[in-house]
Amino acid sequence: MTRTEAYIALNLLPKIGPVRVRRLLEKFGTPERALGAQTGEITLVEGFSTELAGTVAHWEEHIDLQKELARIAELGLKIVTREDEVYPPLLKQIHDPPVVLYVWGELTKRDHNAIGVVGSRGATAYGMAMTKKLSFQIAYAGYTVISGLARGIDTTAHEAALAAKGRTVGVLGCGIGQFYPPENKALGERMTHCGAVVSEYPVDRIADKQTFPYRNRIVAGWSCGLLVTEAPARSGSLITAQQAVEQGRTVYAVPGNIDRPTSMGCNRLIQQGAKLVMDGGDILDDLMTLFPTAPLAPKVEEPKPAVELTLDEEILHRALGVDEVHINDLIERSGLTPATVSSTLMRLEMKRLVRPLPGKRYTRLV
Repeated sequence: MTRTEAYIALNLLPKIGPVRVRRLLEKFGTPERALGAQTGEITLVEGFSTELAGTVAHWEEHIDLQKELARIAELGLKIVTREDEVYPPLLKQIHDPPVVLYVWGELTKRDHNAIGVVGSRGATAYGMAMTKKLSFQIAYAGYTVISGLARGIDTTAHEAALAAKGRTVGVLGCGIGQFYPPENKALGERMTHCGAVVSEYPVDRIADKQTFPYRNRIVAGWSCGLLVTEAPARSGSLITAQQAVEQGRTVYAVPGNIDRPTSMGCNRLIQQGAKLVMDGGDILDDLMTLFPTAPLAPKVEEPKPAVELTLDEEILHRALGVDEVHINDLIERSGLTPATVSSTLMRLEMKRLVRPLPGKRYTRLV
């Protein structure tokens, strides 16, 4: 058994979890030694009853390691353990760091400098616009944007990072073989070319109500700081913000109208000490960014500078004409793929050349 396979085996064991695995490693030094220990030895470790100790000592009776390894190979996944250089250093410091990370794509040391972006699944146009702007600026400055690949704000954050040609990582609340939400699998595949989709769960673990909140501790723990762009008074994003505070991370929040229910969570966070954010530079300045010479994306309030367009941007800009155009018509007119049109529109929007309108329609500003 290899060291990595031993970590996978520990991660598969029922009712053990990251905290108990950490204690096993503190006691026995390596995952192989932990799996080779006797029941009596394991009961001396804090948190291990005779039953749980027996589960570890007789681990082959409780899991099918070869089946899991076959699924990992079938999907082309990589396994990152705490001993690997690309395992995020900040994530190692939390109380219950993941035993392993299943990785679809590629993690690099650049991803150690990450900013989490979270918010409501039922995002408003305001929340989406702020998420696009800030995530684009964060990624453009060189930070990895990390979020949960959920509907709404998470999806927008990942797409904005891709539009900025930056790096982005999505953390799933399920196994990668049971991708959820399923409509975001295409987005996840795009992310593998400049980032990754990761999960701590075995390949075919199905999502449930417990896996999502537990997933959020990874988003918070991995990040240098956590940005909440829109959240109602009761929101999973606020749980993530609380986890970030407990892990010693700075929380940033976008303010909203005080009579708007979808902004109540962010406004409350600011009231409780989160840092108010109006621009990506607010976050980067606060973190004393490691990339001081990297320019931010153009600010909305500034006059539009002269910009050079890529070939895709030129094609789409011409396809817009002077009228309001639905995104489906733009796809047909331009001959570009839906994914390319979506990311290119976001770049044109950040360059103040295009304005999004209700109903997935767009108009050219210049």
